[in-house]
Amino acid sequence: MLPIPTKYFISFGSCNADHPLNAFDGALLSAGVGNTNLVRVSSILPPSAVEVKNLVLPYGALVPIAYASKVSTNKGERIAAAAGIGIPEDPSLPGLIMEYSCSGSKEEAEKTVLEMVEEGFAMRGFKLLEKKAVTTDIVVDKAACAFACVVLWY
Repeated sequence: MLPIPTKYFISFGSCNADHPLNAFDGALLSAGVGNTNLVRVSSILPPSAVEVKNLVLPYGALVPIAYASKVSTNKGERIAAAAGIGIPEDPSLPGLIMEYSCSGSKEEAEKTVLEMVEEGFAMRGFKLLEKKAVTTDIVVDKAACAFACVVLWY
């Protein structure tokens, strides 16, 4: 069995580049996860996980992550990504992570992702103590990526 993460951090990044994959890679670098191997997970924050700041991930680490990304090559288009978290009142219960991306502004993405957090808590019958989100947006030049994430760590 894999260990249950005890820490998390929430981050975002965006990048314009010549090619879509390079834009995605640049957004990962901007978010602080670009030199790792991302293992995409579904949207559950382990009970009592603690938020940390400035966590330096080892090069090449397998990193559990929930993320939203939007890549576009439509010059002039604004794209956005958001990651939201909800913390339950009862610390023995899991929290939620929600991810959302769109053609539009970071304000639109934030509004939607926080609504998703609230709906997820309502669906579970959990009482919400706190919710927060990180967002980014970018206007496409050649190729662009907006990326927002919650990294789970040990």
